[in-house]
Amino acid sequence: MTVAVVDSGVDTRHPQLRRTRSIDLTATGARDCLGHGTAVAGIIGAAEMKGVPFTGVAPQARLLSIKQTSDGTGDVGRLALAIVRAAELGADVINVSVEARDQADLRNAVTYALAMDAVVVAAAGNVQKEDGTPGPAYPAAYEGVLSVGAAGPDGARADSSNAVTPVSVLAPGRGVTSTWAGRAYREDLEGTSFAAPYVAGVVALVRARHPELDNVRVRRRVELTANGGSGAGTGAGMVNPLLAVSAILPSEQVALAPRQAAPLPGDAVRPAPPEDSRAVSISLWVALGSLAAGVLVTVAGIAVPMGRRRGWRPGSIENQT
Repeated sequence: MTVAVVDSGVDTRHPQLRRTRSIDLTATGARDCLGHGTAVAGIIGAAEMKGVPFTGVAPQARLLSIKQTSDGTGDVGRLALAIVRAAELGADVINVSVEARDQADLRNAVTYALAMDAVVVAAAGNVQKEDGTPGPAYPAAYEGVLSVGAAGPDGARADSSNAVTPVSVLAPGRGVTSTWAGRAYREDLEGTSFAAPYVAGVVALVRARHPELDNVRVRRRVELTANGGSGAGTGAGMVNPLLAVSAILPSEQVALAPRQAAPLPGDAVRPAPPEDSRAVSISLWVALGSLAAGVLVTVAGIAVPMGRRRGWRPGSIENQT
């Protein structure tokens, strides 16, 4: 599966992220100067490496870095362009650990990506309105987006996670470990920015295991198999990778066994006795013998009277001219 990381770039010199393909939309080069995108990419798909006790959720995923910021400032137009580019390049999953305001081109970009059958995973964030109260984060708040809130070690929603943005599921968002720019690691990452890539990795696993599912059913599967939410901003609860990949959901079954007719009341329905092959064979021969005897009787009824009339002399053939 291809997972696009729409972020600040990825440090492809990191030994666990060398397979990452990078595209720069900022004209500053593909290098990650912030470390944010490198951390997000590591959570999603850091490759297994001997001696390192850290791997991504989907370590065999193909990572596609779309760099849309170099200094952390938000350019909504460039963010929209990055999402469109990821969809055009065939990304199965698009991770957006970015918080932005609602804007027509961003909304259209998400609509386009969903129409291309990509699963858009976005951080619920903690966007502040002008008066200081939290407001919804975009693109997480758009219909069809798999919005991710952050949870602490106890599984409850972290205080930093925005409860105003509609949340689909929670994922770890405190004390997170991942790769970092400069071939390094961080163990103190916090926020919905680092919860979203956990879910993006799970989505990559689901799409690999269930390639017949479109993005709507993949999103639904992740939500239905979560551990259950409680309170605002928790959605369906903590994402459950094992169930998301392996659970059997009846509505997804392509072919179901035909419904059996209801049995009659009482003892009206009894199991059929076992078939006796010897009895069947004898019955068949008796039937064939009866049929042969009947044919002989019929022939004799015709031939005997005719023989008596001729005195049992052979018949003659008259010449015809």
